[in-house]
Amino acid sequence: MQDIIFVSHCVLNIASKVVMYNEAEMAAEEDLRRRFVSKAVSQGVQLVQLPCPEFIMYGSRRWGHVSEQFDTPYFRSQCRKLLEDYMLQIKEYLSNDRFRILGIVGIDGSPSCGVDYTCYGTWGGNLSDRDDLKDCIATSRLGSGKGVLMDEFSKLLKEQGVDVPMVGLFADEPEKIMALLEK
Repeated sequence: MQDIIFVSHCVLNIASKVVMYNEAEMAAEEDLRRRFVSKAVSQGVQLVQLPCPEFIMYGSRRWGHVSEQFDTPYFRSQCRKLLEDYMLQIKEYLSNDRFRILGIVGIDGSPSCGVDYTCYGTWGGNLSDRDDLKDCIATSRLGSGKGVLMDEFSKLLKEQGVDVPMVGLFADEPEKIMALLEK
């Protein structure tokens, strides 16, 4: 049986990520990402790369965002469109007993790809004329919830009666993602 995991885009391509300046946080996530990918590849697990809606819509020079900024009808509809072909792939793999989908991997903390945690804040408006920019940025916090892409993915899976586990890559909880490879 061939095992398959669908992964957030930046699990395989960190060049698509928002530039992070917290070196310790970045290093911890990178270490976990490398351990997960190395173990998956060494076990012969096939990795299917999902699209990155943030990179597609905002590019490589984008600022970090919070989930409230992406929680719009347009962004949600674009996420659904990006996921349509992946839903078809999932259904095809599940229709053949040669394959087993181990799960879907997101990136916890991401406003798009968070599974258990996403980034919240009261960001918005013009940056250049704000006196309270530091206070505004300080409202950013990690909280329970899904990012917009993973939320839409969860809804699509449920709507189509597909039961596939979804876990987030999160340096503070490495056991979650590594357990996916123990099945």
